[in-house]
Amino acid sequence: MPVGSAFHARTRELCESLNYRDWAGYYAVSAYETHHEHEYNALRNACGLIDISPLFKYRVSGQDAVRLVNRVITRDANKMAIGQVYYTPWCDDDGKVIDDGTVTRVADHVFRWTAADPSLRWLTQNAAGLDVHIKDVSEEVAALALQGPTSAALLRRVSTVDFAALRYFRATSGMIADVPVYVSRTGYTGDLGYEIWMPWEASLTVWDAIVAAGPAFDLHPVGMLALDIARIEAGLLLIDVDFHSSRKALIESQKYTPQELGMARLVDMKKGPFIGRKALADQVLRGQPRQIVGLEIDWTDVEKLYDAVGLPPTAPAGTSRVAVPVYKGSTQVGRATSTTWSPVMKKLIALATIDAPHFAAGTRLEMEITVDAVRHQAAATVVPTPFFSPARKTATPP
Repeated sequence: MPVGSAFHARTRELCESLNYRDWAGYYAVSAYETHHEHEYNALRNACGLIDISPLFKYRVSGQDAVRLVNRVITRDANKMAIGQVYYTPWCDDDGKVIDDGTVTRVADHVFRWTAADPSLRWLTQNAAGLDVHIKDVSEEVAALALQGPTSAALLRRVSTVDFAALRYFRATSGMIADVPVYVSRTGYTGDLGYEIWMPWEASLTVWDAIVAAGPAFDLHPVGMLALDIARIEAGLLLIDVDFHSSRKALIESQKYTPQELGMARLVDMKKGPFIGRKALADQVLRGQPRQIVGLEIDWTDVEKLYDAVGLPPTAPAGTSRVAVPVYKGSTQVGRATSTTWSPVMKKLIALATIDAPHFAAGTRLEMEITVDAVRHQAAATVVPTPFFSPARKTATPP
């Protein structure tokens, strides 16, 4: 049975819908109101506050901390500056992705690691023979995501964070309401935003300070339904939906390499040995058999399908995580795993696994659409992700 996170005493009071889900054994709010519209609009037009404490968090320290990180992740930890954050996958010996997450270099020999799934055993196994200490701090460190166009202004109001040092995918220390916090310029929304890491026992003090300043910046608490739409617009994958961890996959086709996830840019083949390197190098030579890409579904086609049966076209209110077939002519060439109506783009979009050679941008495909319990096909086009990427996401706020 789930338990309350560090912020449950506050989120419970605000959750009018009583709509919760289980996230890593914690109660996570799906939507605070009966509909998530206001929460999504806050992420794109103002700012939203999201409890991300259920993430698994690890502290890796010691003289060989860099060697361990380099051994496990696909990127070059030697190139990381103090205060830099890497988004990265990590793989098994066959080059199949176990998980993805962020790794932050807090000091010369100290890293903070976040993951969607438990990774302590994997890190410990690969630390054999190294002078390194790995500590699970998941229940010691609470975390909030403050995301949206006004998030920087709100954070300036309540914190002592040095914004000149806080560029995209960088992190720095500061104080909020006399509580020491570590703030990273990261998020899962594809917008301007920050993630705030703090001692678990002082978490409510930080929450209260942010919320007290919130009205001037149109702050809203945001649940998982709105976040799901935003992360698809940002082209961000969700484990157990868009791909499976190689440790939990039931069949081989559920396992993915970073290249198949569209993360080839995050694999540094020049950095030296790391887990899965040989298998990934072999795939580079052979070519990848498939890739997760973006699809834009032709809304005119969808309207025609509804009109043919005398129904008004219906845009989905939220995200569908039900996999549906994608075709090239009469042949199935993949499946869409996350589908949503993008309010900001006014388009029906999806993340989909597509077989070679059909995953090239501009390829015309067809995606299954169900209307009145009858399966049809609507035209879809392969497009680059992210679908939505405003300049403010990476720009340094004035």
